[in-house]
Amino acid sequence: METTIAAISTPLAVGGIGVVRLSGEQALSIAQRVFEPGAAKQVSQMAGYTAAYGHVRDSQGVFDEAVLTVFRAPRSYTGEDVAELSCHGGLYLVQRLLRAVLDAGAVPAQAGEFTKRAFLNGKISLTQAEAVGDLIAARSDFSARAALSLKDGALYRRIQAIQGELLALAGHLSAWVDYPEEEMESVTPEEIGDTLARAGESLQGLLDGFGAGQLLKQGIDTAIVGRPNAGKSTLMNLLSQSERSIVTQVAGTTRDIVENTVRIGDMILNLADTAGLRETQDPVEQIGVQLARRRMQSSALVLAVFDSSQELDGEDLELLKALKGRCAVAVVNKVDLPSKLDLERIRQAAPQVVLLSASQGQGLPELQEAIARALQLVQVDPNAAMLANERQRSCAAAACQAVLEALECLQSGYTLDAVTVCVTQAIERLGELSGTTAAQAVVDEVFSKFCVGK
Repeated sequence: METTIAAISTPLAVGGIGVVRLSGEQALSIAQRVFEPGAAKQVSQMAGYTAAYGHVRDSQGVFDEAVLTVFRAPRSYTGEDVAELSCHGGLYLVQRLLRAVLDAGAVPAQAGEFTKRAFLNGKISLTQAEAVGDLIAARSDFSARAALSLKDGALYRRIQAIQGELLALAGHLSAWVDYPEEEMESVTPEEIGDTLARAGESLQGLLDGFGAGQLLKQGIDTAIVGRPNAGKSTLMNLLSQSERSIVTQVAGTTRDIVENTVRIGDMILNLADTAGLRETQDPVEQIGVQLARRRMQSSALVLAVFDSSQELDGEDLELLKALKGRCAVAVVNKVDLPSKLDLERIRQAAPQVVLLSASQGQGLPELQEAIARALQLVQVDPNAAMLANERQRSCAAAACQAVLEALECLQSGYTLDAVTVCVTQAIERLGELSGTTAAQAVVDEVFSKFCVGK
């Protein structure tokens, strides 16, 4: 990390300001070559966490006003000297400023290299580094709070606690096995079993919460299905707060799948408004119905729409059968009209039932609560320790499996050597999760997904 890196850290779009960030041993001296402070003092004399107003220049002369902010090592984001130059947010000016600092001796930063340096310099763990990317990508309050909790170290502390217990156990077992002639207190099978059971339960708890957390972070694939004119497209438009789907009284208007991503409370729904389910001789509509049935099968959540003003027909009954064992909400629509629907029959078939009028905008809060219950998301705490991605889940699963194998070896009467091998494997997997023993290829892969300026 002898080089000093630089990159634009604000979006490549016109804005109020644009920021070029530098990090490395020469960050301040390079900044001094392009920045002229309004005051007499030099950049090299500026203390950390201070800012100065001035102008930026290149080989052609002064081209903009700017503010320089200085962060001195080790009390900076990367653990190195950091300089941030903020100029006016025009694309031309920001890119010219980046060229100026590169001409002055900096090198272009790679994707995620600032955060990678923070990790390599011991400022943050690998899980906390991943949380930075999650914060940037957050699309809901839940996503942002979960990412902030991860950034604050909730998962890291949970993993460290598990790993600490296993390390203590492994050390005791190794010493007791390798030096039997020494007078040291032996650990009983009951104590070993208790430690392994606690570790296994804690890891399994993290794994059990992974699915729900991912649904809330990445969005829930949701199919809106039902017979023609039940109000599917009206519901789609209500949830989207815009005219995404064409709404008419003509049956079969929706033939293709109309998609949109919406946020309802803390949930992100990847909605698909599908063709009405019915038998038809129209070859184009037949394709739409086939697509609707396939989308219903592949979706994590089904919003099955029924027309309250009509009696249940054959398609409705087939749809109710298809909901068995599915994560679904029966949406009884058009409750503002006189009801002809056998509501009790729907309640018997569907785990969650909501009454609403999509055309009148009534019943959305109840629908939100029903979706959360159907997905079992009501009790998900975004501030709790939570696995954030597939890499973390894979490491936790491998560690949990190793702990269970250690417990099985103990209960089956194998030697303590076998137990120690399994415990050591679990410790290694947890080290990969937190980043303390992660291979360079793993680290590179994590930071390759970051934007360049972060």
